[in-house]
Amino acid sequence: MTDNDATQEGLDAAEDEIDEEPAEGPGPAADPEEDVEPAEEQPADAEAEEADADAEPVTDEEPEDEGPTLDDDVMSDEEADLLIPVEDYLGAGVHIGTQQKTKDMERFIHRVRTDGLYVLDVSKTDGRIRTAADFLANYDPEQILVTSSRQYGRFPAEKFAEAVGARARTGRFIPGTLTNPKYDGYIEPDVVVVTDPIGDAQAVKEAITVGIPVIAMCDSNNQVSNVDLVVPTNNKGRKALSVVYWLLANEVLDKRGAEPSYSLEDFESMV
Repeated sequence: MTDNDATQEGLDAAEDEIDEEPAEGPGPAADPEEDVEPAEEQPADAEAEEADADAEPVTDEEPEDEGPTLDDDVMSDEEADLLIPVEDYLGAGVHIGTQQKTKDMERFIHRVRTDGLYVLDVSKTDGRIRTAADFLANYDPEQILVTSSRQYGRFPAEKFAEAVGARARTGRFIPGTLTNPKYDGYIEPDVVVVTDPIGDAQAVKEAITVGIPVIAMCDSNNQVSNVDLVVPTNNKGRKALSVVYWLLANEVLDKRGAEPSYSLEDFESMV
């Protein structure tokens, strides 16, 4: 099979998964807090001191890793045939989105929590992992490139590359890696897998420039105009990324007819 044939076959395998041009839309506001019984009156000074002690620092950044939640309403079809039990998706926080969403990610969102976080539908995440595996199985392993500038995605991305025989570029993506033949690190992959279209924007831009398809792990706040195949997931959590890359690696191996031999623990960084 030629490279062009492999590319066309890969694109045909996921033809109905190609994503439309996005339009960003604001998400709904969080539900108002429930009424609570008033606390006993305290002197003003004591009240201020207690507030200062309990207050959390204000930050504009998204939390890097969400822990498990007891809220199991994470998909519309409870009878879906998933790769792993829904509890395992839930425990890893794969479903936990951000407090923002884009219009093109609406179809992957199941609901919004009272704290304003969007909940991704894990049955759609599961289905897209399978679709991405079908897509990647059409390519020569060494022609697959996986990237991650996001800290928590680096280890599982590298482990994915090791498992399927792909190449990995983690950390800062050097400009010209895909577009400048004079650069010592120049490579010519046939498909790129990115951990986050925002953090890996340089890799996405260069892939589009040279005309190769992009598979991306996308959270509720991602735009997908330059993404060919979306895998909806929490792309900021360490456990979530470990689970998604582990499942994707094993599915790719299975589609190739190889025996998946990696456990989730193999994909979990100890740091």
